[in-house]
Amino acid sequence: MTLPWLIATLHLLALAIGSAGVFLRGRALKTAKDQNDVPAILRADDLWGLAGLLWLVTGVWRAFFGIEKGTEYYMENPLFHVKLGLFLLLLGIEMIPVWTLVGWRLKRRRGEPVDLSKARSLARISHIEFGIVVIIVFLATAIARGIRP
Repeated sequence: MTLPWLIATLHLLALAIGSAGVFLRGRALKTAKDQNDVPAILRADDLWGLAGLLWLVTGVWRAFFGIEKGTEYYMENPLFHVKLGLFLLLLGIEMIPVWTLVGWRLKRRRGEPVDLSKARSLARISHIEFGIVVIIVFLATAIARGIRP
C-alpha cells in the first residue's frame, strides 16, 4: 500500500516541478538579452529535464507495472491513448530545445558566447509544451475517474 502512494506522490511532484521548470525556462528565454541570462535558462531547463525524467519513469511504472489500476484499465480507455500521443508529441517537440541547449552548455564550457538568436522561438516552444502538460493533466484526471468519450 505504501509503494503505490509513494510512486503517485513522486509522479505528482515531478509534474509540478517540471511544469514550473518549463514555464520558467520559457520566461527566461523570452526575456533573455545577453550572456548573463543564460544560467537562469539552463537552471530552469535542468529542472524541467530532471522532473520530466522522473515523471516518465513513475508514469510508466504506475501504468504498466501493476502499481495502480493495472495496464488493462488504462489501455482500454481511448483518453489514455490521446494522453500518450500528447506525451510523445511533447517528447518530439522537446528535441529542439534539447539539442539547442546542449549546444549552449558546450559553448559555455569552452568559454564561448551563446547565440541567443533562437531564444524567442525556444520560448514559444516552452510555452506550447506547458500547454500540452496542462491538457495531459486534464486527461489524466478524467482517466483516473473512469471517464470515457
